[in-house]
Amino acid sequence: MDLFDYIIIGAGSAGCVLADRLSADARNRVLVLEYGGSDRSIFIQMPSALSIPMNMAKYNWMYESEPEPGLGGRRIHCPRGKVLGGSSSINGLVYVRGHPADFDRWEEEGANGWSYADVLPYFRRAESRRDGGDEYRGTEGPLANRYGELKNPLYHAFLEAALEAGYPATGDINGHAQEGFGRMDMTVKDGVRWSAANAYLKPAMNRANLKVETHARVERIVFEGRRAVGVVYEHGSTRREVRAAREVILSGGPINSPQLLKVSGIGPAEELREHGITVLADRPGVGENLQDHLEFYFQMACRQPITLYSSMGLIARGMIGLRWLLRKDGLGATNHFEACGFVRSRPGIAYPDIQYHFLPLAVTYDGRGLASEHGFQAHVGPMRSKSRGWVRLRSADVRDKPRIFFNYMSHEDDRAEMRACVRLTREIFAQKAFDPYRGREIQPGADVVSDEAIDAFIAEKVESAYHPSCTCKMGAASDPMAVVDTEARVFGVAGLRVVDSSIMPSVTTGNLNAPTIMLAEKASDHILGKPALAPSNTPYYIADNWQTAQR
Repeated sequence: MDLFDYIIIGAGSAGCVLADRLSADARNRVLVLEYGGSDRSIFIQMPSALSIPMNMAKYNWMYESEPEPGLGGRRIHCPRGKVLGGSSSINGLVYVRGHPADFDRWEEEGANGWSYADVLPYFRRAESRRDGGDEYRGTEGPLANRYGELKNPLYHAFLEAALEAGYPATGDINGHAQEGFGRMDMTVKDGVRWSAANAYLKPAMNRANLKVETHARVERIVFEGRRAVGVVYEHGSTRREVRAAREVILSGGPINSPQLLKVSGIGPAEELREHGITVLADRPGVGENLQDHLEFYFQMACRQPITLYSSMGLIARGMIGLRWLLRKDGLGATNHFEACGFVRSRPGIAYPDIQYHFLPLAVTYDGRGLASEHGFQAHVGPMRSKSRGWVRLRSADVRDKPRIFFNYMSHEDDRAEMRACVRLTREIFAQKAFDPYRGREIQPGADVVSDEAIDAFIAEKVESAYHPSCTCKMGAASDPMAVVDTEARVFGVAGLRVVDSSIMPSVTTGNLNAPTIMLAEKASDHILGKPALAPSNTPYYIADNWQTAQR
C-alpha cells in the first residue's frame, strides 16, 4: 500500500487547484486520482471546438436527469468532465465570478468567512487577467483570462441595443458592477483553452511529491472508526488501496461527490440502508439541495450574411482548425461568447437574476441542432431558481450512475422569471441597433406571447446551462442539512473534506468555473492550516432604485 499525506479524488476544477497548492510544499506527498484520461486533444484545447468534447463519452460522464415533470417529462443532459481538468476541459470557457451579494448570501446561509470581503482576495490570487489588474482583478495567478476581440458587428449591436432599452453598461462584470451589459471574459491564454489542468495541474506535475493517476475509479473511502484513512480504487483490472496520513479530499463534483460519500457510508441513513450500506454518519443533506441554471436560446434570423453561419461548412471549419493549429488565433481561439448582460427581472430584486450570453450564430449548444441559416441568439435564463432537486443512489455500486432529479420549474416564481426572460429579450432585440440585421424571430416565435404560450415553449425547449451545484452544502454545525463546515470538513467524521461546487450553499449568479476555482484556492489555505488572506473592503454596486424599478 502506498502512503501519501493527501489523497485528492478528482482532477477537475477544484482538484487541480488543490493538487498545485498542496504539493507546493515538497514535504507534502500528494496523490490525485482521476477516472478520466488525458486532455491532449484539439477538441479540448481549441476554444471554438467547445461543443465537441462536451458531447463525447470519452470526456463526459454523460449523465441525464430523471424525467422532469416541469419540462413535460423530458430527461435533461447533464454533462460532467471525465478528463484531466474535469468540467473546465469541456465547458464554455466563460469566466464569471458571480455577483458579490451571492457570497454575502452564503454567509447568511451559514458559511461564515465566505462573504464577498473574504472571497475577493482568493479570486484575485487565482487570476491572471490579460487586460490588467485592479482592486477587483488579479494579474499574478495561474488562471489566465481575456476578453474577445468583438470583431463581429452583432456584438456591438447587442450592447448598443441594451443601452437603448435603458440598461446600464458595465466596464467589468467581474469588478465593481455586475449589473448591466458588457464584455465577457474567457479562460483562454495564447489562443488555448486555459482549463484548471493547464493552469494548475500541469505545472505542478513536474514535482516529485505529486503523483497523478488517470483511469482510476475510486470505489469507496476507507475509514478506521470515524476517520478517513485512505481509498480503494480500480485501475484497469487491478483494485488498489492507498492510505492518507493526513486527509482524503473529495473533489468529484456535484454529482460524483455525494454518490461517493453515500457508498462510503455518509448520507441519509434511510437511503443508505435501502442499498445495504452500513451507516457511518447520518447526514440527511448529502445529495439534497441540488441547484442549477436553466436557459433557452432566443434566436433571430439575420438579414446580412455576417454571422458565424458562413464558417459552419466543412471546408471553412477545416481552415479555422488549420489556422488555429499553425497560429493559435482566428475564429478557433475564441469561445464566441464575447458579450453578455446581467439584469433584474422585476422591481424589488436587489441584484441581477437574469444572465445573457450573446452569440453571433443561431445554433444549439449541444451541437445537435445545426445552424440552418444566418442568425444570432442570446442564451438567457434565471440565476436563482427556487426549485431544489437531489442526487440519489441507483445502487451501492459506484459503477451505476446515480439518479439525478433537478425538479426544474417546480416553483411558480421560476415560471414568472422565465416569462420575464422572453419578454425582456424580445424588447432588446426590437431596439434600433438591430434594425439593419433583424429578421424573423426563429425561436420562441412571434406568436409566443401569452403566459401559457411562453410556459409551453419553456417546457419544450429550455436546457440546462450545466451548472449543477450545492449537493454537499457548506453550513453551520446546527444546520442538519449541512454536509461540510466552513473549512470544508465533512460533519460526523474526521480526515475528510469535500472541495468542489457541491459545497456551495446556493448557486451563484453566473457560470460556476470561476467560483469553484476560488473555493478551492480558499480551501487549500484551510487544509494547510494557513491564515486566510486579509478580507477586502472593496465596495460593489447595487442599483439605488432596485425596490421600485426593473432597470
